[in-house]
Amino acid sequence: MDATVLAVTSKGTVRGFRRGSTAVFLGIPFAQAPVGPLRFGAPAPVVPWDGERDATAYGPTAQRGDAGITLIPEPSVPGDATLNVNVFTPADRDPDATLPVLVWIHGGGYTSGSPASRWYDGDAFARDGVVTVVISYRIGFDGFGLIDGAPSNRGLRDQIAALRWVQDEIGAFGGDPARVTVAGQSAGGGSVLALMASPAASGLFHGAMAISPAIGAVPADAARRFAARVAELAGVSADRDGFAAVPEERLVELQKTAGKPPRGRVIASLTALLDDGLPLGPVIDGDLLPRHPLDVLAEETGVPLVIGSTDDEFTMLTARYRGLLRFVPVSLALAVLGLGRSRRRAYLARTRRRGAAAVLGGYATDRVIRATVLRVARTRGVAPTWVYRFAWPSPVFGTACHCLDVPFWFDHLDAEGVTAIAGDAPPRSLAAQLHGAAVAFARDGDPGWPAWDATARRARVFDGAASVPFVETDAYADVAPLV
Repeated sequence: MDATVLAVTSKGTVRGFRRGSTAVFLGIPFAQAPVGPLRFGAPAPVVPWDGERDATAYGPTAQRGDAGITLIPEPSVPGDATLNVNVFTPADRDPDATLPVLVWIHGGGYTSGSPASRWYDGDAFARDGVVTVVISYRIGFDGFGLIDGAPSNRGLRDQIAALRWVQDEIGAFGGDPARVTVAGQSAGGGSVLALMASPAASGLFHGAMAISPAIGAVPADAARRFAARVAELAGVSADRDGFAAVPEERLVELQKTAGKPPRGRVIASLTALLDDGLPLGPVIDGDLLPRHPLDVLAEETGVPLVIGSTDDEFTMLTARYRGLLRFVPVSLALAVLGLGRSRRRAYLARTRRRGAAAVLGGYATDRVIRATVLRVARTRGVAPTWVYRFAWPSPVFGTACHCLDVPFWFDHLDAEGVTAIAGDAPPRSLAAQLHGAAVAFARDGDPGWPAWDATARRARVFDGAASVPFVETDAYADVAPLV
């Protein structure tokens, strides 16, 4: 840790540290700790403090306990004050600087994940003149369970509160509140789309990046059924008072149990997951999220959007069963998963994947994420939208898998754990391309390739191979039968 650095916010002074050319401030609260009477409540404003508040260590995380082995190392940090932000800004910036701002939302399926990951440190963005803010939010049932007597979508409300904090305070860190780009990956990317669809978030950001978006749009009736199941397992009433009697750690275990498929209904549950999405996530509540994000995005035209995915997000999950799945007729398996005959034939005719394991894992990829990319691009019409594909195959997994692109976006290939997914020598030139596109978009509102249009349907292809075209037309055509 290098020299101390200070920033004066409206709530008080925070003390961070200098790391190379970056001023780092960790664990700054943007709302009060959501515990006691504030549990299951909307985020409450921070109480001002006197003196200097230490901001040299990651703050507590909503994720609890050991997350186990994950693609992105996202440690849990104990403590109550989980609603906090990490800020990375150029240490030697002009005192009057008004730099573009990138706000990052972590993924984790709306039930896990942590902002306390070195993969999300914004040193490279600071180097290139962009202030980075990594935010936390409540996850799982505490964040997204639909509870009688409690505000809905508490995790989404946390994200909005963090964006409001950026509007109010980022000037103290050299950022421009009029040039804020919100970005996220997986559930974080789905959160970006939900924020674009929420009237409460209007005006809080000016550009958006939805990276491998796992869209969150849980119907209210489905959310109520899930809450009733959790309450039944806990032996409490399905309201705020009932759930308040259940310790957070216990509630985490119960939400896992409630999400398991009933015995004998594994296929039906898998089909429902592909059709309806995750049981926990942003809820279409008629209030904070009035309608499905795709319906709102068809009308929203003002916020520029970058959206895309890796080519094989989840193919690695079925690759381990390659030997067993080679005996499974692919067409029959897709039929069992609910894909009708004409769409099945069209899909199989267009897919580049071969072998049952690759096709079935690819189908999960396409249904959950890649089809969302195409839907959003089509839905946006003439609204400024840039589409990309991340096609570089991991030398570890053999495909462009989920999370592989994140250290490239952050130009943080030396972070702990990157070699486990990207091998010993991930191409730095590819990181320069992705990171450069993110910087350009945050700074100029244009990532540097042609925008999507209904005729050419162009997308940027990020791949280390010189033989791969920079931009392709008719992008994502292989998932068109699923849209």
